[in-house]
Amino acid sequence: MNLYFLGIAGAGMSALASLLKSESHTVSGSDDGVFPPVTTYLDALAIPWREGFDAALVPAGLDAAIIGSSAKLNLARNPELAELVRRGVPLYSFPEFLGRHLAGRDTVVVAGSFGKSSVTALLAVILTEVGGDPGWFIGAVPLDLPLTGRGGTDPVFVVEGDEYIVGGDDRRSKFLLYDARSLLITSLIHDHVNVFPTMADYEAPFAALIAALPPGAPLVCAHPFEALRRLTRGREVVWYGRERCPGYFAESVVIGEITRFDLVTPAGDRIPLETGLLGLHNIENIVGAAALLLERGDVSVEGLQRGVRRFRGVARRLDKKTTASTVPAYEGFGSSYEKARSAIEAILLHFPTRPCVVVFEPHTFSWRDPAALAWYDTVFDGVSRVLLLPPPAHGAGPAQSTQAQIAGRIAAAGVAVVSASDGAAVLANLAATLAGEEVILLLSSGPLDGLPETLPRWLEKQFAGERA
Repeated sequence: MNLYFLGIAGAGMSALASLLKSESHTVSGSDDGVFPPVTTYLDALAIPWREGFDAALVPAGLDAAIIGSSAKLNLARNPELAELVRRGVPLYSFPEFLGRHLAGRDTVVVAGSFGKSSVTALLAVILTEVGGDPGWFIGAVPLDLPLTGRGGTDPVFVVEGDEYIVGGDDRRSKFLLYDARSLLITSLIHDHVNVFPTMADYEAPFAALIAALPPGAPLVCAHPFEALRRLTRGREVVWYGRERCPGYFAESVVIGEITRFDLVTPAGDRIPLETGLLGLHNIENIVGAAALLLERGDVSVEGLQRGVRRFRGVARRLDKKTTASTVPAYEGFGSSYEKARSAIEAILLHFPTRPCVVVFEPHTFSWRDPAALAWYDTVFDGVSRVLLLPPPAHGAGPAQSTQAQIAGRIAAAGVAVVSASDGAAVLANLAATLAGEEVILLLSSGPLDGLPETLPRWLEKQFAGERA
C-alpha cells in the first residue's frame, strides 16, 4: 500500500509509519513545528517527510491517508487535507488504522496514566531477547529496539494503549480500538483534564477497556491504585506492585548504578533481577512486565533475567544525555504531575548529595490549566532550583496560566525559580551559576527549545572529566 501521514512526526503517527514500513508498505508524510527525537528517528529510517504543508506536494497514487489530530495541524484549514478529500483518498486516524491492521493478532495492550511506554518497550525487548519475533507499537523511541513500531511474524503484538481521545470528531479513547486479548494497566490517576474534566470521566474508558476483555484473558493491574481495584471488582486479576501485595512484588531492593532486587511471585518464588534504570517507579514497571509475561507463559526465568538486564529504557524517560561531563544531565518526560514527580524522585534517590537543577517547560494543556496550578505546590519538592521556560501558545485557551503565574506559584512553594525566555537564556544562567556538583534534569513533553541537544554538548565542554 502507498500511505501518506499528515502529521507524521507525532509519537503515535511515527510509530505506525515505522510499523508499516517494516512490512514493506510505501510511507511518506508531512508535519509542522516538530522536534527530536522523532524527527531524527524518521530521518534514520529514511522515511520521506517534509516540514510544512503544500497540497501540490501530496504524492499521487495513494491508497489511504492517516490524519493526525495535533492542534498544530490546523485541520480545518490544512491545504493537504483539503487535497486528500478532493481526491477521494480514504482517510483514517492512526488508532483506527492500527486497530484494523491488528485484527486477528494476539494483542497485548499496555494502558495506564503513566509507565505504559516503558512497559511496552520492556515487553518487546524481553520477547526478542528470548528469540521471539513479536510485533510492537510504542509511543516513544526505545533505546534497545531498532523501531518504535514493527510488524513481526509472531502472533503476539504488544501495543501501547493511550486513553486520550482519537480526535475532535471521535471521542473514543484510542486503546478501545485495539481489541485487547491481554491487558496490563500500569496506573490510574486523573489526567488529561482538557478532555476528561472529572475523575469519573477519566475512569469511564478504562472501565470500558476492562469490560471488553474476553473472559479468562490475562488482566494484570498495579495494586497501589484504588481506582483499579474498584474498576476490576468481580474479575480475576493478577496484581503487582513495588511493595508487598497479593500478587507479584519486589523485595530486597539495593539501589545503585545497577539496582538489584528480588521479584517475588504469588507462589512465593524469588527471582533475582538487576537493572540500570533509575527510580523506584521503574522497579514497579519491571514487576508489572514480568507478571504479564510469566502469567502468559511467554518467557523462562532465565530469559526474563536477560531481558530485564538488557533493557535501557526509552528516550526522554530518564535517559542520560551526557557521557563525559562531571555534571550529568538526564531527560525526563514531564507531561503530567505524576510523570514529572517520578522523574524528580528518581534523580533525588540516585544522586542524594547533588543539588538537582530542573529545566522545566509546561508543555501539555494540563500544566497550563489554571485549575492545575496546585501541582506546582509540591511537584518540585527536594529540587535545588527550577529554570522555567515559557508555556507554548499552541492550543492555548483564554485562561491559560502565564509564565509569571507559574513562576510565582513555584516560588511560593519555597523553591528557587528563574524564568528564562529561551534555551540560550537557560545556558547563560547555568554558565553563571553551576558550581560543578549539580545534576540536571530536563523535564517536558515538548522541545525545550532544543536544549536536549545543545545542553549536553555545552556540559561536555564546560565540565569535561571523568564520567559522572
